[in-house]
Amino acid sequence: MLAYIGRRISLAILILFGSTFLTYNLAAYSGDPLAGIRESTDPKKEVIIAELTRTLNLDVPPPARYFLWLSKALGIFVGKPDFGNTSILRLPVIDQIAAAIPMTIRLVTIATLLAIVLGITFGVLSALRQYSRLDYTLTFISFLLFSLPIFWVAVLLKEYMAIRFNDFLANSTIDIVWNIGASALLGVVVAGFVSGSRQRVLITWGVTFATFVVLFYLASLTQWFRHPSLGMVGVGLLGVATSIGMANLFAGLGNRKAVYAGLTSVAIGLAVYVPFGILANEAANYAMLAAFAVLMIVVSYFVGYFFTKVDRGPVIRVSMLSAFFVSLYTLADKFMQAWVPYYKLSDGRPIQTMGSYNIVLKSNDFWVVNLDLLSHIVLPTVALTLISFAGYLRYSRASLLDVLNMDYIRTARAKGMPEREVILRHALRNAMLPLTTLIAFDIAGIVGGAIITESVFGWRGMGSLANEAIQSQDLNLLMGTFSITAFLAVMATLAADLIYSTLDPRIRIRK
Repeated sequence: MLAYIGRRISLAILILFGSTFLTYNLAAYSGDPLAGIRESTDPKKEVIIAELTRTLNLDVPPPARYFLWLSKALGIFVGKPDFGNTSILRLPVIDQIAAAIPMTIRLVTIATLLAIVLGITFGVLSALRQYSRLDYTLTFISFLLFSLPIFWVAVLLKEYMAIRFNDFLANSTIDIVWNIGASALLGVVVAGFVSGSRQRVLITWGVTFATFVVLFYLASLTQWFRHPSLGMVGVGLLGVATSIGMANLFAGLGNRKAVYAGLTSVAIGLAVYVPFGILANEAANYAMLAAFAVLMIVVSYFVGYFFTKVDRGPVIRVSMLSAFFVSLYTLADKFMQAWVPYYKLSDGRPIQTMGSYNIVLKSNDFWVVNLDLLSHIVLPTVALTLISFAGYLRYSRASLLDVLNMDYIRTARAKGMPEREVILRHALRNAMLPLTTLIAFDIAGIVGGAIITESVFGWRGMGSLANEAIQSQDLNLLMGTFSITAFLAVMATLAADLIYSTLDPRIRIRK
């Protein structure tokens, strides 16, 4: 294994050297970074050109200049990297990258994780119910999203989820026509997840339609969108529903111990609802939230552990997931309580369309400040998630369908193994193999940024930094962003190969 890793690292170094060398020379020969200055009428332009030529080593041929750049960049291994300065403002490139990376990670990480989890989950459901209404519904949604350009989705989100939603909040009264139309559409979506006879589908649609009509009417009557809240009752109902769903998925409702373990975790979450609300006041901090999360994880683990002595895995998973979701609902309720003061501080326009935070927001309230960050990140996250979700759904569906036709799956079923164990323990693990590379590259691409999304929503991350470098022909800035992205991409391929052997014991890495 060590010999294999050594060979792959050596190959990765060669790939990085070749890719950076080609990129540097192609960018250097493709344009003149001093073109804008040469066309200016500044009487001191010759002095400026001479100074920049000396500073940027523009009098050195690009192939030789690359090695001058590389010798300084390799200082990263001793903690003193030097990617040079930007060509216009003469700012250190490493400082620009250090400021951009946290912005990109905050923007892309949530979207990537959501796309992976939701895409694989719905892809598995689609494969298990092949050629059903659910499969056709998900296939239509995935192809629709896959065909949409990201900039168009981003613009639509800004128009309808920000501008028009902010206008709606000024009154927050739902029109009866909109209520009926939205409820009917949501009924169609929910009915698409139901299998069985046409009568069952129509009943599902009718119940869903009536439920949403009532919910929207009550939300309009109580001005819920202006004063949102879940409360302990709402958190409890959502927690119980989620816990039962997790128990049905991972253990089956026939496994009473799993159901009881999940409901016990929900009860514990409700027991700490009031104390958490008192302690997590406006002076709360991330350390407090982390401590709360660790407490819930540890307690829920032991709840699942002590509820059964046989086959503890599914029971523990149900217990921990129930605790996770009830904690998530509690956290969401705290943010809802901060909605009213944030709405006032944001001048009645709480959903933001540009930037990563409100520079004029004046508040020391922990929840208001973080709600502002969430309001800025929600639209780009939704845009990135929708586009990536479609790809994961199609890949996971196709992969699982291939695995379900394997002989060992038929053998497991013939031996009488429960279908849930066949899918979760055997089929899904092997179906993840083709997705491993895709996931590894997407995670590596988190730091690479999203050029179009960052441009539309006004985020200054790695994507917009690379775009700026290309447009201004800033070679040092371009190479700084490219080097980090290329390094992560190469490491992702190595990580994917190592994960293969973990997911599939049949794969053996040759010595």
